[in-house]
Amino acid sequence: MLALATLTILGVGACKKTDTSAAATTPATMLVGPENVTVVQAQQIRTGPAISGSLSPEKSATIRAEMSGSVVQTYAEAGQRVRAGQQLAQLDASVLRDQQISARGAVTTAQSAYDIAQRELNRAVTLEKAGAIAERDVEQARNAVIASRGQLATARAQLANINKQLDKASVQAPFDGVVSVRSVNAGDVVSPGTALYTVVDPGSMQLEASVPADALADVRVGMPVDFTVNGYPNRHFTGRIIRVNPIADPTTRQVKILASIPNVGNTLVGGLFAEGRVSSEAHTAPMVPIAAVDERGLRPSVVRLKNGKVEKAEVALGIRDQAAETVEITSGLAAGDTVLLGAARGISPGTPVKVSTPNDVRK
Repeated sequence: MLALATLTILGVGACKKTDTSAAATTPATMLVGPENVTVVQAQQIRTGPAISGSLSPEKSATIRAEMSGSVVQTYAEAGQRVRAGQQLAQLDASVLRDQQISARGAVTTAQSAYDIAQRELNRAVTLEKAGAIAERDVEQARNAVIASRGQLATARAQLANINKQLDKASVQAPFDGVVSVRSVNAGDVVSPGTALYTVVDPGSMQLEASVPADALADVRVGMPVDFTVNGYPNRHFTGRIIRVNPIADPTTRQVKILASIPNVGNTLVGGLFAEGRVSSEAHTAPMVPIAAVDERGLRPSVVRLKNGKVEKAEVALGIRDQAAETVEITSGLAAGDTVLLGAARGISPGTPVKVSTPNDVRK
C-alpha cells in the first residue's frame, strides 16, 4: 500500500466580498507527493493458462545393489559431486575372488587340453595321409578337438560371469552429478534391488505441473513457461514444455505437463513448489498498479492528471499480474498518462494539481 502523502493547499487568488455574496474564486492548487503519482507504462504481457507444480532433476538415477553381500566401505556422501564411473561403495567380494581364481585355473586347463587335442588331430591327419592309421582314428581325434573346444568355451564363460559379478561389487556413479541420497552404511547387508545411492544432475531441472483440460488448446510442446519458485522471491524463471500428458486426471480434470528448465549455476533444487503460466501469446499494453483503479462503480475508473488538472477516466481492464500487483488497461488510458494514487485519488475533478519536489517539502 502506497504511503499517503500530505496534501497541502497552496492559496491562489483572494476572496472578495460584495454586498450580496462572495465572488467566484479559482480552485486552489493541490500539492501531492511523487509517491502519489505514477506514469502509465507499456509493458510486455504474456497470456496463457496458469500452472502450478514442483521441480525435480531432469536426470536422476537410483543405484541399486545387483548382488547380495555386505557393504565394505562407502566413498561418497550426500551433496558430494561425483564423476561418471567414480566408485561410490564397495560390496564384499571375497567369495567371488576365490571363484575367480578357480575359474582362471579351469580356463588354463581347458586351453591346455584343447591345444593337445588339436596337435593330436594334426598328427592323425598326417599319419592318415601316409596310410599309417585308419580314418576312424582321425575322426576320433577330430571329436576330441570338438569336445575340448566346448570345455574351453564353458570355462571362459564361467570366468566372464564371475568377472561381471565382481564388477557389480564395485558401485559406481552412472554419470556426472551430485549425490542426493546415500542409503547404506559400511557393514549393512544388502540384496539385489536394495537402494544404495541416488545421483542427480543439477544442471537441468524439470517442472511437472498441471493445467485445466479446457485450456489445452493454448498448450503445445515447445511453448515457454514463466514461473516463480518459493524460496526465491522476486525472481522469475523460464523453461519450455517438452511433454503434454494425453490423458486428463478424471477427478481434477487437470492435464499434466512437463517443462525443461535450464539451471545455470545450479540455483534451483528439486522439491521446490513453483507457480506461473504458459506463455501462449505475448503483447504489449499499458499497465498500472492495481491500487490506482477504483472498481466500486459500474465501470472501473482512475484519477488522471491531464493538463495540470484532475479528471476521472473510465477504463477497461485486462490481465492482472498479481505478483507485480499491476493490471492491463485495454482502453481509457495510454502509455505516458499520469495517474494519481492513494489519498490523491480523493481530489475533486477539475482541481489543479502540482507534484511536489524535495525543495517544495523544505519550504
